Amino acid sequence: MADAGNEAEGLTLLGLHVSPFALRVRMALSLKGLSYEYIEQDLFHKGELLLSSNPVHKKVPVLIHHGKPICESLAVVEYVDEVWPGAAATILPADPHGRATARFWAAYIDGKLFPAWTGIMKAATEEARADKLRETHAAVLNLEKAFAEISSSSSNDGAAFFGGDSVGYLDLALGCSLPWFGALRAMLGVEIIDAAQAPLLVAWAERFGETPVAKEVLPQPDEAVAYAKKIQAYWASAKN
Repeated sequence: MADAGNEAEGLTLLGLHVSPFALRVRMALSLKGLSYEYIEQDLFHKGELLLSSNPVHKKVPVLIHHGKPICESLAVVEYVDEVWPGAAATILPADPHGRATARFWAAYIDGKLFPAWTGIMKAATEEARADKLRETHAAVLNLEKAFAEISSSSSNDGAAFFGGDSVGYLDLALGCSLPWFGALRAMLGVEIIDAAQAPLLVAWAERFGETPVAKEVLPQPDEAVAYAKKIQAYWASAKN
């Protein structure tokens, strides 16, 4: 990563190379041009640094800044944006209404979309998988409508991204899952963002995938496939 000056010193990120939540933070740090130490975590055998840094949830990502941990990906992205306001473009919208709207939809992604699409992978039967796919598509449809409203607003008329002409907070919140959407397509033949239902988001995903930050940070879907199989094997063994 490019060094953004002395303020960036003392940054350590605990992450997992395919974790959507860790990828959010890595993209935020990349957008800001901040240098940091990255420490890959084994979530099947959690180390003492992760457990002591995030004793409540024991999950990645954790950003450690001068010895102080910041947990939960959206909180970390906002922290990065606030602490380094002059480093590259801002990530959150500038106006209060825009920030509130972005936070609402980011929470929707984590609270509705994420459990739905991960449920597809966890489903034990075809019926259960179909139910989770319908749930996922319903959440995607709401995000399609949100993108249409945000991109057609007076300040973002015809914008390419949720953040306007450049990648912003909501783009990171949703874009971090794109490798997993590709993995589900490869593994199960399902489309999370379907062109017939969400053409605006399909076009958005293509544009986002071509951005420098996505190319730099996001893994290929086959990496997510490999990790998904590892997770599924773990789930299977846990049932026995």
